Amino acid sequence: MPLLILVADDDLGIRVAVKDYLELQGYAVIAAQNGQDALSLVQTYRPHLLVSDIKMPQKDGYTLVKELRQRPEFRLLPVVFLTECSTTDERIQGYQVGCDLYLPKPFEMEELKAVIRNLLERSQIVQSEWRFSQQKSQNQKDLAREEAAKISIQAELDFLQLTRREEEVLDLLSTGLSNGEIGQKLHLSPRTIEKYVSSLFQKTETSNRAELVRFALDNNLIK
Repeated sequence: MPLLILVADDDLGIRVAVKDYLELQGYAVIAAQNGQDALSLVQTYRPHLLVSDIKMPQKDGYTLVKELRQRPEFRLLPVVFLTECSTTDERIQGYQVGCDLYLPKPFEMEELKAVIRNLLERSQIVQSEWRFSQQKSQNQKDLAREEAAKISIQAELDFLQLTRREEEVLDLLSTGLSNGEIGQKLHLSPRTIEKYVSSLFQKTETSNRAELVRFALDNNLIK
């Protein structure tokens, strides 16, 4: 998909000439005849670069770019001013509101092409590095959450503090043996086994054998 460029200029001749030339260079181009229309088109189509005149009706180029720079999604949008303004103060004002480069009228189309290519290449690099940085940051946050979850789970397991006998009862209980059968294997009375099972229910906050076994499996208390 070709990169999209917005051309904003109240001079129909310049607007059409720049649009036609850039389309011949392989870009997709949309055009606006004033700053207000340009702002609306930027919000709707999110172009990759803006070529704008400064002196335009309804909203001039300075105001257009200033308003765009106040929005986070357009702070990195490359902007080229095509202008008859030639004083240092006027150029400084343009840089202060956020333009990237001036081309004084009249200008050569070849120079405009070179400027646009350079700004777009730089913009693509910056955005690629920004996306990589964002992904890296997100991965670090995900890893931190996973580690925190592991620590929390381990803390809960450490808090259980099962005795050796409780661990033996839990292992046998998970095989489906009754209290009496577990007692026979451990040489304990069914009533004593019942006390161990009740203690396991309390420590694991479960209410029946099925929940207890599921808890033990989920937390690697039994194999």
